[in-house]
Amino acid sequence: MSPKKFKFAFLFIAILLFPVFDRNAYHMDLATNVALYGLLAMGLNVVVGFAGLLNLGYAAFFGIGAYTYALLNLYCHWPFWLGLPAAGLVSMFFGFLIGIPSIRVRGDYLAITTLGFGEIVRIVFNNWDEVTGGPNGLLGIARPSIGSWHFSVNATPYFYLVFILVVLTAFFLYRISDSKIGRALVAIREDELAASCMGIPTLQVKLIAFGISSFIAGLAGCIFAAKQTIITPDSFDFVLSVLILAMVVLGGMGNLWGAVLGAVVLGALPELLREFAAYRMLIFGLLMILMMIFRPQGILGGSLIKRELAKRQKDETDATA
Repeated sequence: MSPKKFKFAFLFIAILLFPVFDRNAYHMDLATNVALYGLLAMGLNVVVGFAGLLNLGYAAFFGIGAYTYALLNLYCHWPFWLGLPAAGLVSMFFGFLIGIPSIRVRGDYLAITTLGFGEIVRIVFNNWDEVTGGPNGLLGIARPSIGSWHFSVNATPYFYLVFILVVLTAFFLYRISDSKIGRALVAIREDELAASCMGIPTLQVKLIAFGISSFIAGLAGCIFAAKQTIITPDSFDFVLSVLILAMVVLGGMGNLWGAVLGAVVLGALPELLREFAAYRMLIFGLLMILMMIFRPQGILGGSLIKRELAKRQKDETDATA
């Protein structure tokens, strides 16, 4: 076994045995939330890291997945295991829906489009009282069950569920990144015009990225709804989209494990700084500023991203000169 594979195997076993050695309910709940952040960060990394498309409304797809399962469970009595793929598919549908007009614009315009979509979704959740429950949200969402055994308030089963999904998603995205579609996404990120001239169907490839990204967010939303058993529109606001984006940037755009690392750092940081609650946002902002100054490619970002950032900075300097 190579040293790299040995490290991954050791990390996998250590995470798998974490609930055995740490039975603290609070720690388990925090670890589950961090794993959910990791799933969301990997999903957003497909659009932002692989394709270079700035999405500021990612929390909307997370919310669509959560509300899809909640509505199917409360009104149609669908179990969790049927609601899980349904939530992903509905989120994917809306990903295609917003992606078709959005991918034709670039840069700031794309960011504004996705930001507007995120706010529209949140406002619909907040005002469609007859279906979504309005500001009060939806209550009594069923937890997952396997046969006669039901998930309880204990976060340990959810931790394993999210961990399995993170592993499967990481494997899937790793295979995607090394495929024809993955290389096409990187080519679009580097130079969309050149990619188009080389015969890459840029619009279709970017649409695929939107679909994959939103599907992953829908799965995470379903698990979130089942774990909380109550969801409200405030859980899917713009701040969450920015937080997930910050995880991707901090870990390293385009790096699969960087997205997970960013989720671990920013997911656990608020709890580590609980004693400094009055200064948490200040410390968080300072950390991001230092990262942008000294390591703009992120913690695990490669030299390719660093060269791209340097090139963009040079082009902007030449344009203003």
